[in-house]
Order: sequence, then structure tokens, then C-alpha cells
Amino acid sequence: MSAINVQNIRSLFPILHQEVNKHPLVYLDNAATTQKPLAVIDALQTYYKVDNANIHRGAHTLADRSTGMFEDTRKAVQQFIHAAEPEECIFTKGVTESINLVAQTWGRKFLQAGDEIIISYLEHHSNIVPWQMICEEKGAILKVIPVLANGTLDMAAFHQLLSVRTKLVACVWASNALGTINPVEEIIAAAHAHHAVVLLDGAQAGSHLEIDVQELDVDFLTLSGHKLYGPTGVGVLYGKRALLEAMPPYQGGGEMIKEVSFEKTTYNEIPFKFEAGTPNIGDVIAFKHALSFVNSIGKANIIAHENMLLQSFTSGIHQLNQAFGSDQIELYGTAADKVAVQSFLIKGKHPFDVGLMLDARGIAVRTGHHCTQPLMRFFDIEGTVRASFAIYNTVEEVNILLEAIKKIVNK
Repeated sequence: MSAINVQNIRSLFPILHQEVNKHPLVYLDNAATTQKPLAVIDALQTYYKVDNANIHRGAHTLADRSTGMFEDTRKAVQQFIHAAEPEECIFTKGVTESINLVAQTWGRKFLQAGDEIIISYLEHHSNIVPWQMICEEKGAILKVIPVLANGTLDMAAFHQLLSVRTKLVACVWASNALGTINPVEEIIAAAHAHHAVVLLDGAQAGSHLEIDVQELDVDFLTLSGHKLYGPTGVGVLYGKRALLEAMPPYQGGGEMIKEVSFEKTTYNEIPFKFEAGTPNIGDVIAFKHALSFVNSIGKANIIAHENMLLQSFTSGIHQLNQAFGSDQIELYGTAADKVAVQSFLIKGKHPFDVGLMLDARGIAVRTGHHCTQPLMRFFDIEGTVRASFAIYNTVEEVNILLEAIKKIVNK
């Protein structure tokens, strides 16, 4: 039996209580973005009603309050990922900017011609394109870990790719397209044995998995607020202090400076060295309440509930195929270790058409290549239909999806 009361949790999310196309909304697009609890919405509204001021440099009361709340979120992030200190947590606008920050600062300073970066076939475009750009600029070489048919990485091939020329391994922790959880402990240990730096894309891991950056010994970790029940436009780059201090600034402007003259500028300490200009103050403040929401439920409870939903869905698909007498529904990403994300195709139906037919029944899923075009090419498909589950989803909603799929197959 679940250790949580899902109905109580659902009551915290106003958006879930509506009809779409004359059906109760069934929101299963959580890998794209999670919905926001009232505490996050209220915190954002309160900030603009009561506390709005620019931070860090003001001497008045509103500036002091805003600065305190902004930095409280940084401390909350530190505790959420178990970083050694809050200064190792940089606020960005999302995972994409966090990865680009590392590519354009660490990459420009430390990469040389002939150096190698390793990524994987499971990567989102945001963990491919920035490395292609810096490799082209620096003359470095991009290598790719192959993927197996079940959606797991070919770890034997990964170990063979590592060499004295490997300078960075940039890898997704949990695949947004397939749900596969990569063996990041093994990846980090092997990379470090070759004196390479490791960046983990934690966009999907943030809301689904326990995170302890010190235990992992990871060098960089990225998080996206809007996939963690928080606002859009907020992201985190965690980096070990020594690495962040060795990296040049990403952008120039206010806050990232200590002193400016026309002859020379000296840069601020971390984290401010990487936070030029006025940040997304209100959304960062509200993000703390998203982390508090996750903490109030507990990652262990979230993992157990979401795994139950995923198992219910995949078992239901297998039962449908048995009833049809053939595999009318094909699952993509069948690794044993997954977050609650499942891609599938219905034989003879384009994924976009399936998405529209599900939407007509009030069911929100994602269709397309999920910003993983190389992975889709590996499977020789254009894209998939993706159902992704969160803590507020129910078994009843899984059954509604299964029944809709059954009707679409029979259509």
C-alpha cells in the first residue's frame, strides 16, 4: 500500500482539477514539465505583492528581505543535493544554460586540440550541441557511448572509449526519452581513474532520484526547476569549488565583478562570478517551496509511488498485447532500472496522431523525438508517444490511459 495520500497531494495542484475536451485532465507529460503546487504559486505572487526589489546591492528593507530569501533558496539547493557549501550552487535559467556555461568556460580554458569529450546516445540535444560547438572551436573530438536495444548504455564500449585524451564525460543521469537510469557511479569512478571531469545532466533525476553530489563525487551536476515542481526559468549548476574557481566568468556585467576600471576588471567570488545581471529573483525564491514540497513527501515515497505507476502501465500494455494476440503496442526503453517515463508506439499509428487522439480524451502526453534525434535514429523511428508520471498521478489515470490506447488500437 502506498505510504502517501495521493488525493491530498492532488489537492495542492489547482491545475489538475479541470476538464480538457470535456474530460477530466489526465496530465502525463511530467518529463517535459511538472505542475506547480499552491505553495510555489503563492510564494511567487507574494514576492511581487510584498517583497519585490533587486538583490544584494540595496540598503533598504525590501532589498534586504529579497536578498535573504534568494540566498535561502541557495541553501535549500545545497541541502537538497548535499553539496559541501551553498557557494557551489550557481543559479541559471535551466539545465541548457548550465551545460552551456560549463562548455563555454571550463571548455574554453581547459580543452585543447586532440582532447576528447565523451557523451552518450541517450543525451538530450542540450547535452550534445554545446559540446559539438566547443569541440569545433577548440579542435577537440566528441565520442559517443553506444546504446543497446533495451535502452541501456553499452558500458563495455564506454570503458574502451576512455583514454589519456579523455578530458570530460558529459552524461545524462536518467533519460528523458526512455527513462533509463544510467550507472553514474561507475561512469564517474571510471572517468576519474582517467583524470577526466564528469558532468551529469540531472534534469530528470532531480524529481525522481536521491541526490548526494559528495557521495557521487561528481564534478558538475545540472538541475531544472520546472521539472522539480518549481517555476520555469530557474536552473542550478552545481560544481566543485576548485573547478568553479578555476573557470572564467560566463558573462560580464553587474554582480559578477569586484572592481571595474577602464584598465582592468577583477571578478567576484563564486557563486556571484557566474550570476551576471539581475537574476530571476521571484522564481528562484519560489523554487525553495518546490524543494520543500518534495522534501515533505520524501524521495523514497516518491520513488515507490512512481515505480508502482510505471509498473502498472507497462503490465497493462503487456496485457493489452496478449489480448490483441500480437504486439500492437511497442515499448521503447525496457531497462530494469528506470524512472517513471515510458515511450511507446502503436502499430500503424503516427505518434502525433496518437497524441491528438489522447488529447481528445483529456490525456496529456508528449509526442515526437523528445530532443533526442540521434536516439530515435538508432531505433529507426521518427519519434514516440511518451507517458511520464509524477507523485500526483494515480492508478486510475493509468487505467484511463490504457483504456484510451485500447480504443485507439481498435479504431
